Amino acid sequence: MRRLVSFRDFDWVLLSFVLAICALGVLEIYSTTSGTKFAGAHIRQVYWILFGLGLMFLVSMINYQVLLEFSETGDRDASLSDVVKAGLMAAIPMALVLKQPDLGTALTYVPVAAMALFLGGIQARHALMILLVAGVLMPTVWKFGLKSYQKERLTTFLHPEADSKASGYQLQQSKIAVGSGGIWGKGIGRGTQTQGSFLPEPHTDFIFAAWSEEHGFIGAVALLLLYFLVLMRLIHNAQTAPDRAGGFVVMGVVAVLLFHILVNAGMVVGFMPVTGIPLPLMSYGGSSLLFMFLALGIVMNIRMRRFVN
Repeated sequence: MRRLVSFRDFDWVLLSFVLAICALGVLEIYSTTSGTKFAGAHIRQVYWILFGLGLMFLVSMINYQVLLEFSETGDRDASLSDVVKAGLMAAIPMALVLKQPDLGTALTYVPVAAMALFLGGIQARHALMILLVAGVLMPTVWKFGLKSYQKERLTTFLHPEADSKASGYQLQQSKIAVGSGGIWGKGIGRGTQTQGSFLPEPHTDFIFAAWSEEHGFIGAVALLLLYFLVLMRLIHNAQTAPDRAGGFVVMGVVAVLLFHILVNAGMVVGFMPVTGIPLPLMSYGGSSLLFMFLALGIVMNIRMRRFVN
């Protein structure tokens, strides 16, 4: 007997981890914006979360297999034409976004393409070819594809102290905020860098720095552990997907989420350049939240259909 899709098959454990991160984000947005011109942003964030949840449930009911074209590759390695097609699918929108200009968003296409090629069975010689082409094009992209302020962002993180009052200011203040949190943090609403308005964008791009100042090393580790649990749950769903294409899609979500976490967390401690990439599910902003809930809706869609026969 054919079993119908049911919300009983939803990954409620994954959703609970996601909502826990969202709740911490709302708390931190409230703490960092209270008494500022951004006061009330946490209420708007709640609205975006609710809207995102509705979008997630809606997307989960649309059969993802209808949206995908099955030219399934089976177990064979990806051919050169597969590599070229995947490259163009990533390169064209990436170039358009970069032209806006939005370097941070443009870079998110890289991990998705890399994950797709890796899982698709890219051959070593093709991977080497991509690296060589990227190396040849890099100087041209640097010279003609990036704005001067984008170049400053990519280079300042190496020596932020060299221009601590201009391009290196954000990074310097962020590192001070993270360090001043100590082991246990200063408490909600008591961060000197955050509440003193020294840390720029504490409720958006630098929310992890604000969180670390108020909740310390223990709080930062706890938050990263929550993200780790989300990633592990997503990988589990990829492994149990009903077909190869579904597994690829879920791993694409893993790649995007992991990229955002690594770049944002690395950015606030000076290991990555400041590129304007938000911390998923936690930074204030509707577009980032809706994208993540849309992606989670697709993951739930795939999970629910593994039980349909």
